[in-house]
Parts: sequence; C-alpha cells; structure tokens
Amino acid sequence: FSFSVCFKTIASFFLFHSIRKKRKNILSPERFSIGCIFHLVRCILTAERICKNRKKRGEKMNQIRGSQSISFGEAPYLISSACVAGSKEAEGPLGKLFDMVNQDDLFGAKTWEEAESTMQKEACVLALGKAHMDAKHVRYLYGGDLLRQGIATSMGVEELQIPMFGLYGACSTSGEALALSAMSVAAGYGEYMLAVTSSHFGSAEKEFRFPLGYASQRPLSASWTVTGSGAFLVGRQKSHVRITGVTVGKIVDYGLKDSQNMGACMAPAAADTILTNLKDFGRSPTSYDRIITGDLGYIGQSILLDFMSKNGHQMRDRHLDCGMKIFDQEKQDTHAGGSGCGCAAVTLSAYILPKIQRGEWKRVLFVPTGALMSTVSYNEGASVPGIAHGIVLEHC
Repeated sequence: FSFSVCFKTIASFFLFHSIRKKRKNILSPERFSIGCIFHLVRCILTAERICKNRKKRGEKMNQIRGSQSISFGEAPYLISSACVAGSKEAEGPLGKLFDMVNQDDLFGAKTWEEAESTMQKEACVLALGKAHMDAKHVRYLYGGDLLRQGIATSMGVEELQIPMFGLYGACSTSGEALALSAMSVAAGYGEYMLAVTSSHFGSAEKEFRFPLGYASQRPLSASWTVTGSGAFLVGRQKSHVRITGVTVGKIVDYGLKDSQNMGACMAPAAADTILTNLKDFGRSPTSYDRIITGDLGYIGQSILLDFMSKNGHQMRDRHLDCGMKIFDQEKQDTHAGGSGCGCAAVTLSAYILPKIQRGEWKRVLFVPTGALMSTVSYNEGASVPGIAHGIVLEHC
C-alpha cells in the first residue's frame, strides 16, 4: 500500500508540472498541493481500512493449527443432543441418564437392522425437539453406523428429509460427524448441522461375528457392542458448549489382526491423535479437565497410557474411556468394556456434555476411536488399522 500511495503521489506531481509547462495558470501551486495532500491522506486511510479488515478477517479465518488440527475463530455451539439406548445399557452406570430406553432391543421392529434405524430416527427427533427446531431448518446431516452401506443411517433418517452425507469411521464416526458439522457451520455453509450415529449389539454380531443364535463364546479381550444412538445439533445458536477445535486423525496400523481385541488395535491411533492435538495446539494433558476416548476398554486404556508415558505425558489422572464407563464390568460380564459407534455417542450425550454444560469440566478432549475392518478384510487375513478423531469441547 505504501508503494501504491507514493507512486500515485509522484505521478500526480509530474503530471501537474507537465500540464503547467504546456498550459500556464490551469492549476495554482496552492490548489495542487492541497489536492496532493488530500489524495495522499485518502490513499493512506483506504490502505489502513483494508489492512484492518484483512487482519480482522484473518483472525476469524486463521484456523489451521499444526499438521492436522483446526481452531475455529468463531467456534460453533453444540446446541442440543439426545441419546437412545437398549436394555443392557439401561442396567449400567449411566442407565438413568439416557433420554430414551427400550427394554425390547428390537424397538418394535422385525430385525436388528430396523431396530438400529429406529434408534437413529428417535435420537434425531429428540435432539431437534430439545432445541425446538424443525428438521427443515437443518442444512446438512452427517451420519453413519457399522453396517454395510450404512443402511441403519440411510433408512433411519429418511423420513427427516435432510440433505445427508453418509459416513464410515467405524466406532469413531461420532467424532467424524461432529468435526464435519463444526467445520461446515464455521465455514458458513449453513446455520445448523445434525450429527448422528448408532450401533446395535445384535446387528453388529450378525455383521462382524456370528448370529446370536450360535451362542458363540467370547474371549476376555472382546468388547460388547453398545445398543444405542446419539444425535447432536451443531450451529450458531448460543449454548453452554462450544466446539473450539478439531484434530482429524490418521490411519494407524500396527499390524494387529485380532478383531476380538479391538482396544489394542485402536490404542495406537488414539495416542497418535492425542499427541498431535497437544502439539498442534501447544498444550499438555493438564490443559484438559478430561481426555476421553471412545471405546478402548480396559486393555486399550493400558496400552494408550503406556504410549503417552513413553512420549513424556502422564494422563492417568484425567483419562476416561466411554467403553469403561457405560457398563459395569463385573456385574454385566462385558469383558473388555463397551464398543460400537453408539458407545461414544450416548456417553457423550448422557454423561459428558451435562458436566461441560454445568461448568464442572471447562475443557474436554473427546477422542472417539475406530477399528477400520470389514468382514472381507478380516477373512482375508488383513490387519485391523485404527483411527481416532479429536474434538475440543469447552464450556461457555
């Protein structure tokens, strides 16, 4: 801008003298000086205004942090949430906190898959109802589940008629959906976004292991897929929780092939995302009141804490795992803990968000974890890679 101002002023000066040589008394020196000064001041003020606007806009849009993270200049709000759970989950430590519980795990449907779709629809309707909002005001819906082609989601949210993006991040899908919802709102692509995910013990066992009628035995390293669905409304309407940043996870594969030990498969990915988040934001574990993983379970937690310790971070005093929280390991015989897309989602809605809303926790790093396997890859002997996404939730 300084160069532009100087150039225009000098050009005006030479133009004036060129004209005066050809035509005398066209413009007096006094009027020329006043004109040059006026032009100079106008250029400087214009340049200053443009710089301020660019700086202000840059502060809002300067969102890239480190290698994998985003910090929102205008952080979206997590306006409302709702969760639906099955009978076994209702018997656990969080049973009284769920919005809806059905003792019939079929939820009045004929198949496990239809039951899971019903849960998603109910969770979405409840979340919208809490915000007194009609589905037509939601710009986009981000949703996913564990089943092939995401049929639980597509059939569950069909009646809502919201433009939809179908996602698959295994048990990390709630984090993926929340990240994309927050990014969309922050970018101005819509005022409201809906994130939803689900899992069902019956449909997951049928899809990835054995139908329940086989009564197959489960190893102690196995986790119990949560029957549940969580939905979250993200937007610009003020609430007491904001999504201030996200750390998008990378696929991490340590070559493990045991699908009955998903905690061990996912723990390296959780560690990678947490370490990246701390580096990208210039923080330490003590910067968070809680660092909460999705469904590592008891085995995965011990591996995660070892990873963090070897990298110079002690977080045993502030780590919590949704898979360990949702069930009573001794009374409910869930072995390594809970798992599934619904595990992190319903725990976030029923247990974590209320604590942030009340201000008990000021800042939480929510890290849903996923084991990226399929029935085909498992049967072909492929390893089970993991992924985890970090969502920074803050009280406001």
